[in-house]
Amino acid sequence: MISHWADLTVDSHLLRSLYSVIPSLESARLRSFHLNWRGPALTLRIDLPAYPGPDRVPPEWSEPGHDTLQLHVYFTAVEDLTVHGWIPSFPVDVGLTALAYRRVLVRIAEAGFELSFTSSDSLTVGHISSYRITETGSDEVPHTFVSRLDTRMFTSLPGTHESTFYARV
Repeated sequence: MISHWADLTVDSHLLRSLYSVIPSLESARLRSFHLNWRGPALTLRIDLPAYPGPDRVPPEWSEPGHDTLQLHVYFTAVEDLTVHGWIPSFPVDVGLTALAYRRVLVRIAEAGFELSFTSSDSLTVGHISSYRITETGSDEVPHTFVSRLDTRMFTSLPGTHESTFYARV
C-alpha cells in the first residue's frame, strides 16, 4: 500500500517546503507524457490539484496572481506500457499501486484515455513551476520556475523538441 505518492520521491523536500500537505494526484491535470528514448523512462507533466497556501509561495508567484503549480514526475525502469486514446482536457486521477520488488503500477483511466505502466518505486520530481491558468485551461503562458537553471533558460514552456526540459528532470 502506498500512503502518499510524495513518499516515493527521492527529492520531496522542495514540495514539502511549498505545501504543508502535499496534494494527492487525484484530480490532477495531465498536460503531457514523454517517453525517454535513452532508457525505459517516462515523464508525466502535471498540474497539481491544489496550489500552495499564501504563506508558502514566493513573492514572485503571488505578485502576478499565479494559481497553478506544475511539475514533472519522472519514472524509471518502465515496463508494460499501454496507451489508448488521447490526453483528456479535464482532470484525471493518477493511481499508484505498490507491487513486489520495489515496483509500482501507474494507471490513469478516464473517458477515452488510458495510460498504464509499471516502474521503479523511486520517483523524481523536477521542473516545478508556477503560472496563472487561462480561462480555457491553457498553460501556454509565462511560467516562473523554481530551479535557477530553468529560470535562466525558460520564461514559459519550451517546445516539445527541447530534450533538456522534457527528457531530463
